[in-house]
Amino acid sequence: MIANPRRQLRPTDVKRLNRTWRRNTEGRLALIVESVTGPFNIGSIFRTAAAFGVERIWLAGNATPPTNPKAQKTALGTDRLVAWEEPVPAVEAVRAAKADGFTVVAVELTGDAAPLHAAELGGDVCLVVGSEDHGCSPALLEAADGVCYIPQVGRVGSFNVAVATAIALAEARRREWSGKEVPDGE
Repeated sequence: MIANPRRQLRPTDVKRLNRTWRRNTEGRLALIVESVTGPFNIGSIFRTAAAFGVERIWLAGNATPPTNPKAQKTALGTDRLVAWEEPVPAVEAVRAAKADGFTVVAVELTGDAAPLHAAELGGDVCLVVGSEDHGCSPALLEAADGVCYIPQVGRVGSFNVAVATAIALAEARRREWSGKEVPDGE
């Protein structure tokens, strides 16, 4: 038991806590990042992916690789913790994810998209995010198994792509962890 539960955890305590959460995580997560060109967005996506235990990232279209020096500033070396593939056409990335056993769910505003909290995110899921300006391409949306969107109540029409990725990954993990005992890091 931690003597003062309100003190910030030391690095060793954080590692222990994260290891306990990893043991309580069975589902596989992956990402397809289509035509996200902003290096800071790419770096942030890789850092978030590493934090949530994403197994693989397929870059698609003209996505910037995490080796870009500006991407490295926000990724902080986390690109070495997540396997990633050089950019390929979007439909090829979807095929590769499906061949690897993932259900592919795009995060995009479409007429048939389910709200994120109601989307089918069970099992092994590969989430897809699209470019900063145009979102996911029509070909990718057609190839995906499903589409979901992040409900918003404010007056802004969309999230930054890195933020949307973080929200979607957090929801996928939250679903998996819901109902499980909360690890105490011991």
